[in-house]
Amino acid sequence: MFRSRSKEEKPATDKVSVDFSKQPRDPEAPKGRPTPKRSEAQTQRRRAATVPTDRKEAAKRQREARRSDLARQREALASGDERYLPARDKGPVRRFVRDFVDSRFAIAEFFLPMAVVILVLSMVRVPVLQNVSLLLWLGVIVMIVIDSIGIWLRLKKQLAERFPNEPKRGAVAYGLMRTLQMRRLRLPKPQVKRGERP
Repeated sequence: MFRSRSKEEKPATDKVSVDFSKQPRDPEAPKGRPTPKRSEAQTQRRRAATVPTDRKEAAKRQREARRSDLARQREALASGDERYLPARDKGPVRRFVRDFVDSRFAIAEFFLPMAVVILVLSMVRVPVLQNVSLLLWLGVIVMIVIDSIGIWLRLKKQLAERFPNEPKRGAVAYGLMRTLQMRRLRLPKPQVKRGERP
């Protein structure tokens, strides 16, 4: 009971580690890290303050951010601002394709009004007008196909000359889809006038 401890049982005093983190630091001692700039400290403080605490708040903020992004994107589609355009409309190749299509007349852009006229003619109970409407359908489709082939060939040639090292995948199809829309309904809005070559 009162016997002395052996060497193995003695407490190891040399292995005791002192936690200095809770002790007050000497004001003259270096702190071991650089002082952050005021702007960085304010940004960190703001970030800590704006982190949402619950899922509802996080979802609400995400919806607001998405809504503001979409509003900015709509403004860019109206003004042609490259920074906020959707990915499919961005880049110098797509801009050139838009300008190329917008600078000329395309038969395909008048398809919708012509289709309405032909539809009205086909509904009239006069056999001659119904035959004329069928011929007009055929004529319009043939003209659109021929015009689209011409645009496709010219656009492909221009892209190869102007952008030899840029990726051009899907650019011609993008231009042909744009010709199917009426000029005033196109998005992004046309930035060149008719006859003004890009």
